[in-house]
Amino acid sequence: MATSNDFKNGMVLKIDGALWSIVEFQHVKPGKGGAFVRSKLKNVLDGRVVEKTYNAGVKVETANVDRRNMQYLYKDADGFVFMDPKSYEQITVPEKSAAGVNYYLLEGEVAQVALNDGVPLYVELPTSVVLEIVWTEPGLQGDRSSAGTKPAKTQTGLEIQVPLFVNQGDKIKINTTSGEYLSRAN
Repeated sequence: MATSNDFKNGMVLKIDGALWSIVEFQHVKPGKGGAFVRSKLKNVLDGRVVEKTYNAGVKVETANVDRRNMQYLYKDADGFVFMDPKSYEQITVPEKSAAGVNYYLLEGEVAQVALNDGVPLYVELPTSVVLEIVWTEPGLQGDRSSAGTKPAKTQTGLEIQVPLFVNQGDKIKINTTSGEYLSRAN
């Protein structure tokens, strides 16, 4: 148990039997009346976002969430298989709980997997990844501006808009939150 004064971004609460992650919160102390906490919560399993207000100091039930760095092994019919590099324990994360894994992670890369009582909740991808371009139109000689973009396909099948100077075989850095091109990579 915790109080609404203990809220932190990323904290997971148990509300009506469902798990909700705190996306953002704000302590409000109006001139009149008691203080309260305005929060934005995201359902861990289905991704719904709701806003909820708590009076200051109200007790809320927290969920025990274990975040572990795990290595992505492969995808099978049940979902994505990850391995704990310390214990070599393998777990399967269902596709609905692992959005973006197939587009941003290569086999052997590490991501953070959140577990609640041994049940995988979601996968936290790194903020950016480096992928190779396997298809794009040829680059234009001398064009080094970022004014124009063209479609490109990465080795994972992700289709992305890249600057005109990026060529097939180049490695690029991609933001996993927005899915946008960031820069070339070495």
